[in-house]
Amino acid sequence: MRQMLFPLLLLSIGRAYAGELPLTQRIHQRSFPSIFQAWNGATPIPGHDAEAMLAKHDLAFLHPSILGLVAEGKNEGLACAFTPASLAQAQARRASLLGRNPNLVLLAEVRHRDAPEGFLPEDSPYWKRDANGQLVLGWAEGGYRLLDVEQAEWQIQVANHAKALHVTGIFDGFMLDWWSDDEAHVSLARRVREAIGPEALILVNSNDRVIPKTAPYVNGLFMECYRSATSEDWKRISETLRWAESHLREPRINCVETWFHQTRADYALMRAVTTLTLTQSDGYCLFSDPNNLPTPDHLHDWYPFWIRGLGRPTIPGFRRVDGAWERVFPGGTVVYNPSGNPDVTVRFEAPHRSRATGRSGNEHTVPSNDGDIFLPD
Repeated sequence: MRQMLFPLLLLSIGRAYAGELPLTQRIHQRSFPSIFQAWNGATPIPGHDAEAMLAKHDLAFLHPSILGLVAEGKNEGLACAFTPASLAQAQARRASLLGRNPNLVLLAEVRHRDAPEGFLPEDSPYWKRDANGQLVLGWAEGGYRLLDVEQAEWQIQVANHAKALHVTGIFDGFMLDWWSDDEAHVSLARRVREAIGPEALILVNSNDRVIPKTAPYVNGLFMECYRSATSEDWKRISETLRWAESHLREPRINCVETWFHQTRADYALMRAVTTLTLTQSDGYCLFSDPNNLPTPDHLHDWYPFWIRGLGRPTIPGFRRVDGAWERVFPGGTVVYNPSGNPDVTVRFEAPHRSRATGRSGNEHTVPSNDGDIFLPD
């Protein structure tokens, strides 16, 4: 009975999703700025519940359970099917979210590097063990154990799990965390790509590093930029983002995140990562809490600076003679002034209003390690 019910539910999902925009259209037609959610969401603003806040993002990667999807069997890491009731629940959640934001892209996290107790049986050969046969701690903050990503059999199981998720139609692709550009990870990326086919998306967390060996298999970098204190840090972020925009497979979904240094009110840093992303990519950005806080990682505010309205850019950004970056959108002009560069003056023939200051005029100043969006009056 279970084997018959599963495909019938998939047919139901296909019908429910028939009115969705194609994935490439959702990516290519969205208006900017474009914000993503990394696991955990934004603090609700008045009149918005958690689901409304999630839908304000144009891309989100989540554990499948966040949408209500529950793996069949005792151990999630071995599962290649999902309970019928949870499939229906996740289907409804996806439909609701895309009803709120038709351009939303949803990715499922697929664990391959570490996992909590119970993810696999205690005696599973897929756990990483030391020379004494003891389990090795992976993500210490969460108490997660390392998985043996070098093991071909584990790579095949990860790919099979991704394929099972893909078949449900609930997610547009997958996020693979803790990414290295070594032989084992390249092999894993190839297996996952073969399992899910050419259309689904793969996003990998390489922080601020390029991944030339893995590039043919993935659509985007999750740039979890834990280093953003110096001019060299920001230069490296910029260079990696521009590399990813020209070397990864299309459609590209590069996601750039930096963390606050003092408080969520580090507005200049928020504007810097937003305008860097806008001027040097067609990607998504996020400004969030640092990971060393006792609260869940990647929580964030929703800033008025992120209000959409710039439209879709038709020309690339460019480096100005004064060292800043500029990009013209149908709805306004964006300027990013890199860390270490002097303050720059931006001039317009007609008055423009600064989204950072609210001031209108023909001339504006953008400080170092800051950025602004200028809207015509």
